[in-house]
Amino acid sequence: MNENTFSVVIPAHNEEKYIGRCIAGIKRAAHYAYPAKVEIIVVINRCTDRTEEISKRFGAKVVVNNKKCISAIRNTGINAASGNIIVTIDADSIMSKYSLCEIRKCLQSGKYIGGGSPIRFDRMSIGILCSAAAVAVNLVPIMIKNKAVLSGGMFWFYKKDFEAVGGFDEALVSLEDMDYAARLNSYGKSYGKKFGSLRHSYIITSSRKFDEFGDLYLIKNMSITKRIFTGKDRDAADKFYYDVR
Repeated sequence: MNENTFSVVIPAHNEEKYIGRCIAGIKRAAHYAYPAKVEIIVVINRCTDRTEEISKRFGAKVVVNNKKCISAIRNTGINAASGNIIVTIDADSIMSKYSLCEIRKCLQSGKYIGGGSPIRFDRMSIGILCSAAAVAVNLVPIMIKNKAVLSGGMFWFYKKDFEAVGGFDEALVSLEDMDYAARLNSYGKSYGKKFGSLRHSYIITSSRKFDEFGDLYLIKNMSITKRIFTGKDRDAADKFYYDVR
């Protein structure tokens, strides 16, 4: 395997509306990095639509995991990856064109064990801003308690480091990203590295959850927000993530 080989992993549950543009965004970013060395893996999860067909048409490698567990879905894709550098991105998100170049630069600098990226919604409103604040109210105390760091949206790291920390925790049905970032950050400290964030690149993610539930849903339903942030509430995770569509 080559140090500069990427594998981009995309969990996908009925994503026919979004998967094509997600893959197209990766291919655009690959053009500025290593066009022949960017593997795209779509993890098909309980799909009943054309997600698999579209993914294959766009040239992606397809693997299957039908569990209602985002950690297991991510792990399946990463374990199937041939690249040394792993990037995970949700199917309803689009990476900016220099993302892979910046990721490569960050990892090769020796300063970072891995990291995330800034997130921009494809639309914004006062309600979404208020909901983001409500999420922060619940999230920040958890981060402080667990000494966790989280720069989310799109994660990037070396596969060898993913293996060293045991991957994403499959006992969690939500909050797996914070848990993984915290463990990767802790592991990196022993090598003088930290969990960071891209400074110039970002992802554009869909506002579909707000479109579906309403921009103020998280504020009007703070109880389910708090339950999701336990990481282990199956009923809350099903209602908000796994059984939405």
